[in-house]
Amino acid sequence: MRDRIELVDKEHPKISMRSQCELLDVARSSVDYKPVAEDPEDIRIKRLLDKIFLKDPCLGSRRLRTVLERDHDVKINRKRLQRLRREIGQEAIWCKPRTSIPDDGHRKYPYLLRNLTIDRPDQVWCADITYVPMPRGHAYLCAVMDWHSRKVLGWALSNTMGTDLCLEALESALGATGRVPEIFNTDQGCQFTSAEWTGRLSGLGVKISMDGRGRWMDNVFIERLWRSVKYERIYLFEHSTLPALRVSLAEWFDLYNHWRPHQNLGNLTPGVVYQTSPREPQEASEAATREAA
Repeated sequence: MRDRIELVDKEHPKISMRSQCELLDVARSSVDYKPVAEDPEDIRIKRLLDKIFLKDPCLGSRRLRTVLERDHDVKINRKRLQRLRREIGQEAIWCKPRTSIPDDGHRKYPYLLRNLTIDRPDQVWCADITYVPMPRGHAYLCAVMDWHSRKVLGWALSNTMGTDLCLEALESALGATGRVPEIFNTDQGCQFTSAEWTGRLSGLGVKISMDGRGRWMDNVFIERLWRSVKYERIYLFEHSTLPALRVSLAEWFDLYNHWRPHQNLGNLTPGVVYQTSPREPQEASEAATREAA
C-alpha cells in the first residue's frame, strides 16, 4: 500500500489525484495522511507499565492507576490506560470464566509438557514475544529457547507484532542449530495459533504444545528470560533505533549463552549444556548399555 501511495503525483499536469487513486486502488485519505509521532508521555507510561508488569503481572487497570499515581505521580483515566495496555499487548493474569469461544478459527493445541521429564536438548523448544520500550516508540522481541539447556537458539526484532516476527525467530533457530525439536511449546497468542506458524511446525514433523489460557507458568523459563534481558540490558541503556537495539541484544544473548554461568545448570553456560548433553532418551541409552553388556 505504501509503495502505491508513493506513486501518486500531486502535481501531475494531466491526471487528477482522484483518477490516480482510482487507478492505483488507494484511498485519497491515505495520500493526504501525514504520520504523527507517538506522544512522549504515552511512551513514558508504556515503559512504566512494562516495568510494573514484571513486578506483578496480576494488576488490573484500577490498581494500576493507583500504583502509577502513588509511585510515579502519573494521573491517567482507565480508558487511556486500557488503550495503552492493548497497544503493548499487555493483559493482567487472572482466572477467567470460559463463557465464550474465540471465533478466529485458529486451532488451540493441548499442553504436552505436564508431568513430562525433559532431560535432553531439542526435546522441547519454546517461544514467546515481549514488548520492548524505546525512547521514540517501541519494538517487539521474539525468542526461541531450548527448554532443557535454557539456550536462546534464535531471536528476531521488529516494530510490529505479527506472525512474520515469530517465523523469523524460528528460522533463525533452525538455521543456527540444524536441528528440529520433538515438541514446540508456546502460548495461545494469535501469532502462534496462525496457520502459517502451525503449518511450518507440522511440516517439520514437530508436535505442537500450547500453554493453558492465562497460565504463564506453563512457559516459565522464557518468561524469566524476559525479566533478565530487560533489567540487565534494555532498561540500562538507551537504544534510539532498531539497529542499535539489535546490536545490543545480540551482544547480551551471546553473553547469556556462552559466558554467564547458570546456577540451575550446575554453573555451566546454556551453550555448553546444549552442546554436551546426550540427545538420546535416557531410557534408550540405558537399554543400549544393557545390550552392549
